[in-house]
Amino acid sequence: ASQIGVKEYVPAYLGTHLDAQELLTGISFASGGCGYDPLTSQLLVALSLRHQLTLFKEYKEKLKRVAGEGRAADIIADSLYAVATGTNDIATTYFLLPFRREEFDIPSYITFLVRSASSFLQELYHSGARRIAIMGAPPIGCMPSQRTLAGGIERESRIIYIDIYTSLLDMILRPFAYGFKESTRGCCGTGYYEVIITCNSLTATTCANASEYVFWDSFHPTERAAEIIITQVLQQYGASLLD
Repeated sequence: ASQIGVKEYVPAYLGTHLDAQELLTGISFASGGCGYDPLTSQLLVALSLRHQLTLFKEYKEKLKRVAGEGRAADIIADSLYAVATGTNDIATTYFLLPFRREEFDIPSYITFLVRSASSFLQELYHSGARRIAIMGAPPIGCMPSQRTLAGGIERESRIIYIDIYTSLLDMILRPFAYGFKESTRGCCGTGYYEVIITCNSLTATTCANASEYVFWDSFHPTERAAEIIITQVLQQYGASLLD
């Protein structure tokens, strides 16, 4: 809030005296320890996301009384909604305590969290929010507490997540910035469905210059696209990988 020039900090909706100006310029409904998993809020004695939505709906009625229905609707639609949660779901509810591990493996638990998040965000949207910023999870395994719990006697473990999603997506969306001419189909055959064995000299031709394409077939990047990805990986992660 301070960095975008709204005010120094966003006050809590509960437990503070809120004058009209505070109601007009932004409120926090956050509760430390909540998560997308409803069990997390119970374990850590926090207000659940559903409870926070209830408070938001209560706030909307107060805002109407202060600003009038028309202006209140504009404020609700134009405001930025920041959602930052999920870390305690993984670090505490799943890995520290046994309850969810009896029910889920980690992939199915992540699927459960995504569904819970989706349900919450849809309800937030239907409550009037139109600008929603969803914060990603931090590097949980690198946090001091998690290194102590799972890092062994030396509290360290070199496991690095490498993001190639962003690099490849940028090439797909902005091919000309990288010198490509085509990013929506592959070089082999029609480029729409040929992949692996269906991309062969008997049944499919290839484009004249594969380096102009992001994709070699309908699934795999070309050699040039792969080189760009690896160059970016080494620039971003090289020190962690090679030191």
